[in-house]
Amino acid sequence: MSENTNKKIVLIDGHSILNRAFFGLPDLTNSEGLHTNAIYGFLTIMFKILDEEKPDYLTVAFDVHAPTFRHKMYDAYKGTRKPMADELRQQVPVIKEVLCSMGIKTIECAGLEADDLLGTLSRQCEEEGMEVSVISGDRDLLQLATQHVKIRIPKTKQGRTEVEDYYAADVKERYQVTPKEFIDLKALMGDTADNIPGVPSIGEKTATKIITEYHSIENAYEHVSELKPPRASKALAEHWDMAVMSKTLATIEVHADFPYELSEAKLGNIFTEEAYAFFQKLQFKNLLSKFDVTAPANQVEDGFEQIIDYKKAEKVLDQAKESTCVGAVIFQNTENVLPLFANEAAIGGIGLCFDEEHAYCIEVTEQITKEFLLEKLSKLNESCGRFVMFDIKEAMKWLPIKNQKHCFDATVAAYLLNPLKNDYTYEDVAREQLNIVIEEKSEAYVKVCYEAYTAFKGSDLLYKKLEETQMLHLFEDIEMPLVFTLYDMERNGIRAEGEALKVYSSQLGGRISELEKEIYEMAGESFNINSPKQLGVILFEKLLLPGSKKTKSGYSTAASVLDKLAPDYPIVSKVLEYRQLTKLKSTYADGLVNYIEEDGRIHSKFNQTITATGRISSTEPNLQNIPVRVELGRLIRKVFVPEDGYIFVDADYSQIELRVLAHCSGDANLIEAYREEKDIHRITASQVFHIPFEEVTPLQRRNAKAVNFGIVYGISSFGLSEDLSIGRKEAAKYIEDYFKTYPGIKTFLDDTVAHAKEMGYVVTLFGRRRPVPELSSSNFMQRSFGERVAMNAPIQGTAADIMKIAMIGVNRRLKEQNLKSRLVLQVHDELLIEAYRPELPEVEKILREEMEQAASLDVPLEIDMHTGENWYEAK
Repeated sequence: MSENTNKKIVLIDGHSILNRAFFGLPDLTNSEGLHTNAIYGFLTIMFKILDEEKPDYLTVAFDVHAPTFRHKMYDAYKGTRKPMADELRQQVPVIKEVLCSMGIKTIECAGLEADDLLGTLSRQCEEEGMEVSVISGDRDLLQLATQHVKIRIPKTKQGRTEVEDYYAADVKERYQVTPKEFIDLKALMGDTADNIPGVPSIGEKTATKIITEYHSIENAYEHVSELKPPRASKALAEHWDMAVMSKTLATIEVHADFPYELSEAKLGNIFTEEAYAFFQKLQFKNLLSKFDVTAPANQVEDGFEQIIDYKKAEKVLDQAKESTCVGAVIFQNTENVLPLFANEAAIGGIGLCFDEEHAYCIEVTEQITKEFLLEKLSKLNESCGRFVMFDIKEAMKWLPIKNQKHCFDATVAAYLLNPLKNDYTYEDVAREQLNIVIEEKSEAYVKVCYEAYTAFKGSDLLYKKLEETQMLHLFEDIEMPLVFTLYDMERNGIRAEGEALKVYSSQLGGRISELEKEIYEMAGESFNINSPKQLGVILFEKLLLPGSKKTKSGYSTAASVLDKLAPDYPIVSKVLEYRQLTKLKSTYADGLVNYIEEDGRIHSKFNQTITATGRISSTEPNLQNIPVRVELGRLIRKVFVPEDGYIFVDADYSQIELRVLAHCSGDANLIEAYREEKDIHRITASQVFHIPFEEVTPLQRRNAKAVNFGIVYGISSFGLSEDLSIGRKEAAKYIEDYFKTYPGIKTFLDDTVAHAKEMGYVVTLFGRRRPVPELSSSNFMQRSFGERVAMNAPIQGTAADIMKIAMIGVNRRLKEQNLKSRLVLQVHDELLIEAYRPELPEVEKILREEMEQAASLDVPLEIDMHTGENWYEAK
């Protein structure tokens, strides 16, 4: 009896599982731009299998790029096979390196496919008395199933992995044929996914019937005249050569000759230090918990020091006074604090680094008070040359910043250099800029020292890269001053009337109840309006509305589907209104009450490192997304009111993105239209539709407006036809005529896309770069999206930069003139000021000057300005 009897081996089809993971998971990239979704999905599937199987041996088989006999046969029949997507191809060598770092055996052999390697190994291991599990997304491997060889086929759906298991009996039950007969089944029915052509006109049902009766294609061919139905008989007779080739293509070699030592596949500890470093680099943070290792020690840690002695703390702080650069951290003591109250945790101390050899974590004690540390840190900000922190705006909750010009926010700098990421932590900067991987299990004081060290050491590298990318001006003159403007806005907050919100919520509830009754009457029965499945049945099965789109889970009731039906079917328009109002009630009318603080104001967070285009976003709560399309939605602005003795002033840029487009494109017609201060949409309608200016109808103006704004977003003829409910040809003609009217715009957009394809990014007027990796995608839809991004990002990004300059200028003027008035809100192209009534003329003057002079364009920047006793009136 073999010594391997009753042992278990897992064999993985490398390329197949990578391919499944690649198409089953959304695209992921690490900070270096490497696509990682296939690697992550592969590892997730592998860990799931290992947890379930607990094997003694493991081997992963890969295809070799050199063509095999079967490849050549298929190519001779149908030309070259579809190439692997570039985003997947770059992940293949990386997964091999990762597996090697985990001590996992991998095999590949020129002239043999991975299927042949797996087939041969599964036979050999079964003969050794082993239990075998073969993991593949390729159903061809079902032919290998026996009583001791199990074929496992994973499926990745919405990030979750499900696995189908097949022994020989399972194959028979599922397909009505034995594993060996499964080869003949594939020969007849074919499989496009596996490049097996099959026999024309013979589908799965007919192929199954033939093989269950005759057991092989050869036997079926001997009785070809007897086959039913007649078309199958004719097809096999005429295409017998194709059936034979298909069987050859489908047959896996189980006696291949290649070197393999089973002992090398013995499974040991796969969670090695080397693998841990790989997982860090790939940014698979949620897989790191599987490791019980200590990351390789970084030499810099030798200079890290924890300080709890007052005299030592004072000495270190004095040494830092004259430094040219200080990296600083304020950390909270979150011990025994529930996550819900983490923001209210007490300050635990500070971190400092002001040379390359040392970093300090100075902790709050009875002698070293919080007040002492914050005062010293504030003075350091005044005295040092460069004061570096991650997320300075957050630190300003505790730390008075005396000298804004000395400040360097490493989070903002990292964001400018790569605006496509989700976060910009000190760990990311340490890894990307300093090549340091920080151990997640490090002691708390070590992490504080690392953050201070990374701020100090990384700032030089970030500064140089900002210079190299010509974004230093953007950083120093726009983004850094904006940090302090946003802090002021967050601290100011906006007053909201809680009781008014409750009344508003009640109003919404009443209208929602009315809509429910009306919808039920029109439907002829009660149902769950919030259930897409039930709604789909009512609309498309019971009421037989046109335009249904059936999905696996039922009929699509997405807004894009219902919007087309709403004008002609009252029940649909009421459903859409119901959806809007229920969201309005839950998110705003009921939700906003929870954000009103003791001072009666809502202090939303304004984020400058979230959007790729440079736009500011608002969270906790999002005050930039308050609905304005329906009147009942707009009414919510009435609950936002100024303090007694104050009035709201709202200033909104007029068509800023179109004006930026006019400037960037240099189109003479568009520039002239703006300089003459004419109705731009009426002018466009007049010129595009070739009718006198005075004869343009409201509908024609509306259509021209849709084209004007659509062009900014790279709209297609399909998109425009959807927006205007017109045919694709008519929409295409609109766009064609638009570009004839404004030829400079077409040239500008084409040149912008060409530049993005060549350089990999687009640039705003103020130097902000927006990478467009989608342009190099192998996927057509992704590339098309990339082209739209390339057209829009310079326009939207420039508009965002102009708004930021205006915000900074307005806030600075209000403070310099010691006015009581304050900037409280920014929503896209709109600024809201809570103006002290006696200061109203001065506030309006400041708004007009700072907003209209924020940038010097070939066309004038104009604003619409209104005042009101609440935000609704001011808007």
